[in-house]
Amino acid sequence: MDNGTAGGTPGTEADGVGKPWCDSAEIDPAGPYADGPWRNYFLILLDRIPTPIAVCRAHGEVLIANPAMAAQWGAAPGQLRGRNLLDLFEPRAKAQLDRLTEALRLGRRSRYPVEVRWRDGADGSEREGELTIDPVGDPSVQPPALLALLRVGESAPAPAPRASASPVEARILALAAGGATTASIGTALGLTVDGVNYHLTRLARRWRVQGRTALVARAYVLGVLSADSWPPAPA
Repeated sequence: MDNGTAGGTPGTEADGVGKPWCDSAEIDPAGPYADGPWRNYFLILLDRIPTPIAVCRAHGEVLIANPAMAAQWGAAPGQLRGRNLLDLFEPRAKAQLDRLTEALRLGRRSRYPVEVRWRDGADGSEREGELTIDPVGDPSVQPPALLALLRVGESAPAPAPRASASPVEARILALAAGGATTASIGTALGLTVDGVNYHLTRLARRWRVQGRTALVARAYVLGVLSADSWPPAPA
């Protein structure tokens, strides 16, 4: 994993951090579950897991991210594809990143923690946590894909105010207010049905309401949706 952009030239070798050392052959983010129906099962499960997760190439380019990971930036999962993890997260200790880079260069496979910080997409506050990086896939395939799991630190700043909604959540609410189905909302925003339901469930818990009608009504009361526009639109 390097700290360059996701568009860096793959397949080059380098001795230190900052340049991709590995080949970036096509990697299916479903890994060993890439064949047949197992790939769909893997992606559905990934959407439903509340832990923020991303699968990326060895040089850090995100192949796929679940809604919980994308929510850290108020984005849809597809918007993280092609980004580099080190454009999203700032490592707190360079030595941890050096250790991971050297392990990948030597073909070692273990679990590597990297303490990180980032800006919350909802309110811009600084968050802290730990990325756990696991090389995954067939051991004969080099370089491996990386599975990144994020643990948000307990000492992180308080969540955004209860009245807030991320840009993606506001767009979901606007489409729902216009009568769109869950499936059509997902199609419009590049989300799966489970991804849309994930965001709606988070909003319902945050605002302490039940049902889509109550969510839409609450969004208007809180000023998340514009009261004088049709079709419905975020304020």
